Amino acid sequence: MSTVIVNALTIDVEDYFQVSALAPHFPRSEWERIPCRVERNVELILELLERHRTSATFFTLGWVAERYPLLVQRIAARGHEVASHGYAHERATAQSPEAFLADIVRARKVLEDLSGQPVTGYRAPSFSIGKTNLWAHDCIAQAGYAYSSSVYPVRHDHYGMPDAPRFPYRLDNGLLEVPVTTMHWLGRNWPAGGGGYFRLLPYVVSRWQIDKVNRDDRRAAIFYFHPWELDPGQPRVAAASARTRFRHYLNLERTEERLRHLLGDFSWGRADQVFCSGAESPSSREH
Repeated sequence: MSTVIVNALTIDVEDYFQVSALAPHFPRSEWERIPCRVERNVELILELLERHRTSATFFTLGWVAERYPLLVQRIAARGHEVASHGYAHERATAQSPEAFLADIVRARKVLEDLSGQPVTGYRAPSFSIGKTNLWAHDCIAQAGYAYSSSVYPVRHDHYGMPDAPRFPYRLDNGLLEVPVTTMHWLGRNWPAGGGGYFRLLPYVVSRWQIDKVNRDDRRAAIFYFHPWELDPGQPRVAAASARTRFRHYLNLERTEERLRHLLGDFSWGRADQVFCSGAESPSSREH
């Protein structure tokens, strides 16, 4: 009987108005005055995970953590990993090395103080580490993180490094990079790690992709989604472009049901336990 592969389930904890694609409509100077919905949405996720007896990793914004400290404490108390999504949800590509380092150091301190546990994982907003800013990996290691999940080996109009390794690899500075999961098919990498693709495409596509990675590659997948993706009642930004509105709002009402299927169809755990505990050994720079 083959061993069941445990995949890593991750949640990028940010609110709907902090999404990069909606940034032109929600200046950071206005964030304090916008009613937040993240607390309600994360609580829904925690209840869903508890029903399925599943643990996960919550890549949490420092900005959110400072305003909802009890939320971070509830995540930690239920046995989930508290990891960092940076402080202010600024793309790494839009920052200098000094500003980027200051942001991720600040976020780590906030999250460790609130959770009472070491914060070893980091994910860059919008997977904004690519060929033009590989220096960011040195900043992440310098800030004290053990692993990063900031590279997406796909072609996308906002992010992506398609020639990056598909599976975890160790950098020269000791940092472990855990790329978001892709499926290699027809000579290219296809997004298979969740996010908008999980909502925009039928669920059977995600199930087929993850199963293919587990079965054919014999590797664990790392999957992600956002709390706002379970919130069809969030305010709609009519001024956003048709493309942005399509990407952001399509199938919000179906996400929770799809997650229930996902949790039932595969085995899931925390990213640190799946990739940093020896269960999934880092590969060399393979594609």
